[in-house]
Amino acid sequence: MTFLIQFSFSFFSSAAFGIIANIPRRALLASGFTGAIGWVIYFYFNQFFHSGAFSNFVAAFMIGCLSIFFSKKQKMPMIIFYIPGLIPLVPGGPSYEAVRAFALGDPNVGFEKLLFVMATAISIVGGLLMTSLAEQLVNKWIRFKKN
Repeated sequence: MTFLIQFSFSFFSSAAFGIIANIPRRALLASGFTGAIGWVIYFYFNQFFHSGAFSNFVAAFMIGCLSIFFSKKQKMPMIIFYIPGLIPLVPGGPSYEAVRAFALGDPNVGFEKLLFVMATAISIVGGLLMTSLAEQLVNKWIRFKKN
């Protein structure tokens, strides 16, 4: 039951952001699916490893792989699938809590939350970076095999 709830809410949040971002209608299902798979991977990796940074890295890597797959399949830019897919991973709650802690005069909690937000952002960027690197290596290997 947890899987269905996690999958459906993350699917709808990614698809809704796709609507707000005005992506093409034919890309909405793929964007929602990308975000849902990324969130479910994050959720279960976080349950198993208890590491938000590693879970975000793996989820961002999978979102990148799915974005590349859908971009080639639907002949659209990768970013159309990647940005809505990342929406469930964005640490909005901890960002708010960090700003709130600073505003209330509790810098220790604020810096703790800010560190979590920075680790999350860096791991998401690292996942995208590794996806791009893997795509370049695979394309180079395919070109090498053709020759």
